[in-house]
Amino acid sequence: MVVAPIRTLNHAHHRAALTGFLVITLAHWAEHLVQAYQIWVLGWARPQARGVLGQFLPWLVTSEWMHYGYALVMLAGLFLLRPAFVGRARTWWTVALVIQFWHHIEHFLLLLQAQLHTTFFGAAVPTSILQLVYPRVELHLFYNSVVFLPMVIGMYLHLRPNELELERMDCSCLTTQTQPTAVAA
Repeated sequence: MVVAPIRTLNHAHHRAALTGFLVITLAHWAEHLVQAYQIWVLGWARPQARGVLGQFLPWLVTSEWMHYGYALVMLAGLFLLRPAFVGRARTWWTVALVIQFWHHIEHFLLLLQAQLHTTFFGAAVPTSILQLVYPRVELHLFYNSVVFLPMVIGMYLHLRPNELELERMDCSCLTTQTQPTAVAA
């Protein structure tokens, strides 16, 4: 059973919610890509490579609350917008949700260490599990990629349903121009 506000979000306001969610995701991507550019193209030291917002508000980059908050927003968005997805789109969207759940756990570990003023794994600074193997900038570019790719595939397939999926869809993403893609035999 879907709660009424979630039902409304996944029916009458699904397309607008997906668009808003995509804008938030792309803005976050831009921050990571600018930070990568600052490090690998401009040759800035990692502590100075703070993305766009971090140049004006440096505490944002070091705030585990901000990073955890974004991970939580992504997790919530993927979870709350999932009911309207059907078929192939739902499968891809669910893959993004599962990966984001793990990404959220990693950020929770970082936040917990920052709040407890302690570190885990014998590290000098708050460290997530996969950060034991990969540097933080590279790891988060990877996480954002492996969440973003199935999310975008899910959105693409959601907006281009096949005939069977079109019959099961019931959201504002449907338009009179929606043409089903051929169903593979």
